Amino acid sequence: MSEVRLEHKHSRAIRWFHWINFPVLTLMIWSGLLIYWAHDVYRVGIGSWTVFHFFPNWFYDTLTVSGRLAEGMAWHFLLMWLFLINGLLYVAYTALSGEWRYLVPNRNSFNEALQVMLYDLHLSKVHPPPRKFNGAQQIAYSSIILMGAGSVITGLAIYKPVQFSWLASLLGGYPAARWEHFWLAIGYVLFFFVHVLQVVKAGWNNFRAMVTGYEVVEATDEPAS
Repeated sequence: MSEVRLEHKHSRAIRWFHWINFPVLTLMIWSGLLIYWAHDVYRVGIGSWTVFHFFPNWFYDTLTVSGRLAEGMAWHFLLMWLFLINGLLYVAYTALSGEWRYLVPNRNSFNEALQVMLYDLHLSKVHPPPRKFNGAQQIAYSSIILMGAGSVITGLAIYKPVQFSWLASLLGGYPAARWEHFWLAIGYVLFFFVHVLQVVKAGWNNFRAMVTGYEVVEATDEPAS
């Protein structure tokens, strides 16, 4: 029977930021739906032909979204501050602690991301590099940080379009800022979907590391760099 050891992977701060951000962002998307219901103008289509409308009536009815605009705005503006503060603290921590070295993509990240995608699709037998974060994760997690900044900026532009008229103009005007804010939210949903699938695929050991900070590794394995 092979020996195993506990290896530290995620600091307490990273774990706290992660587990605070997940429910906050989920509730922000939910409250955003309550707001969007009042003026649901977006769709996927060409010309007058609509492939999909965001969102069908059955979607609103299932989630009991209809007629809750004021509630949605109250929750959204409250959660906005939690989202912003948690995000700023996370960025400050990664910068000051040196964690950014693991997260920021480098010149090899895009090649690694392609390797990870081919491996996950069973089109390649080359296993992704056994590091704390591979190239695909670096790109994904860095993108989420940029998306968070984008959500705050576009959110301010549509929250206070008069006071921040200069910001709305930089974003292409109020309608453009609202459109950008909406698609950033769709991006979070897609990220959640892929992220959860990857967590399930990686297994319990990986999930435990984000809860406790430690993962179980074979004693003969090389420590993650």
